[in-house]
Amino acid sequence: MPVVTSYPGVYVEEIPSGVRTITGVATSITAFVGRTRKGPVNEPVVINSYSDYERIFGGLWKDSSVSYAVQDFYINGGSQAVIVRLYSPSNSTHSKSKFDVKGLVLEAANEGSWGDALRARVDQDVSGDIAKSFGLDPKELFNLTVRDTATGVTETFHNVTGKDSPRRIDKILKNESSLVRVENSLTPPFVVPGIHAINPPSGKTVWDDDTTSAGVKDAERALDSQKLNNSNDFIASRTGKEGIYALEKTDLFNLLCIPPDSRDENLPDGVYANAMKYCAERRAMLIVDPPKEWASAQAVKLDELGLTGTESRNAAVYFPRIIKADPLMNGQLDTFAPCGAVAGVISRTDVQRGVWKAPAGIDASIIGVQDLLVNLTDAENGMLNPLAVNCLRAFPIIGRVAWGARTLRGADLLADEYKYIPVRRLALYIEESLYRGLKWAVFEPNDEPLWAQIRLNAGAFMHNLFRQGAFQGTTPRKAYFVKCDNETTTQNDIDRGIVNIVVGFAPLKPAEFVILKIQQMAGEIQT
Repeated sequence: MPVVTSYPGVYVEEIPSGVRTITGVATSITAFVGRTRKGPVNEPVVINSYSDYERIFGGLWKDSSVSYAVQDFYINGGSQAVIVRLYSPSNSTHSKSKFDVKGLVLEAANEGSWGDALRARVDQDVSGDIAKSFGLDPKELFNLTVRDTATGVTETFHNVTGKDSPRRIDKILKNESSLVRVENSLTPPFVVPGIHAINPPSGKTVWDDDTTSAGVKDAERALDSQKLNNSNDFIASRTGKEGIYALEKTDLFNLLCIPPDSRDENLPDGVYANAMKYCAERRAMLIVDPPKEWASAQAVKLDELGLTGTESRNAAVYFPRIIKADPLMNGQLDTFAPCGAVAGVISRTDVQRGVWKAPAGIDASIIGVQDLLVNLTDAENGMLNPLAVNCLRAFPIIGRVAWGARTLRGADLLADEYKYIPVRRLALYIEESLYRGLKWAVFEPNDEPLWAQIRLNAGAFMHNLFRQGAFQGTTPRKAYFVKCDNETTTQNDIDRGIVNIVVGFAPLKPAEFVILKIQQMAGEIQT
């Protein structure tokens, strides 16, 4: 801001540089959608390890293919994931376990039979000073302790009350407990009957003695989700932000995995089509699992997937399914969808090499897999690769690897510019980063000073990618360009409040075929 001079002397004016750093977004946040044993329903939850998944969603569950996919993701080098739990209730049973402890009716924090293992107890070993600070009688305060007897997780809430105060029990549980809620919001005043701290009989604890704790009765037990048998179980409602559209509540995801609900079945028709369209909107990639009917290379029929059009640039299919040991069945081998393992390989490649490196090759090893459902030959791989089917292969010494990097628009017949996964993902990365990094320009005066700042900031971002080896070309001029001036933005655009920015780049494309030409040199002829 110019200095306003009013007295004789020296004035200091700071001139803004106009530099606003554009930071690249994350590239391999993977969303998983499906049934889990526990956890919030239709609420995307960000996790950073499989331990987080076990704590929030209950770990491996035989009926949950998602639980195995998430495990594969982290085994293969995945970093951050977003989990969306789906739940299909039964009309004849409770969705949430309920129990009564001294007149306080509690229910499990979320749906499923996991809540049947909950127990709770209350006592009045409370603080008189806290009661006085709230203007309450000490008899109106109590302590609540809740325990998940299956996992040993225990939560204790001291000096809570049923009266309207900062320690009101229903609000405390809603904000702080991962195990229980008050069944219905309390109508103050609510007072738990006089309760004294009770010691359990000798040899027992408060959690196995009914006189000191209360648990879920048979009539109040809940059931786990039914199978997700139809497409609506997955697609649900966009306006209600349910199913795959629960991801509307999360800021960013880059990969989407929706494994079949049961390991020996396929997803219902229409799920992948809707998911692919949504991924195109969110600048993400959909990893498509092969149908169970694809039991050989000859059985692969891409038209069965129904994933066509330009939006299929945002999807990639991997074949075949993987075979690995099931820890819940004493290590028995079984067949699983490969999407979680593939997402882990992609995430690992992003960290080690960058989003512009194809997640395939001898370094793209699939960890934790004992075998593949179909062991492909070179000839069979050569038949599927031109159709845009990414093969998983097993090689001596090397092991199981991802051996393809094409999008579903990668068939040779289509000759699409986004034939390869790394090219498409690099474009999505640049789009999302610039989309977020240039929001400061909205409502700025639309003239050359703004255009110059845009060129400066977007150009710095692209140059940083060039230095990391993301583009072809030996010089920046050959690798990328950023154009924003009176040629891209006409007076008519200015009148309509539009500024146009054109960004181009020369992507690196994977070397799918390495051809060796060997020639025998003729010896010198002596004459």
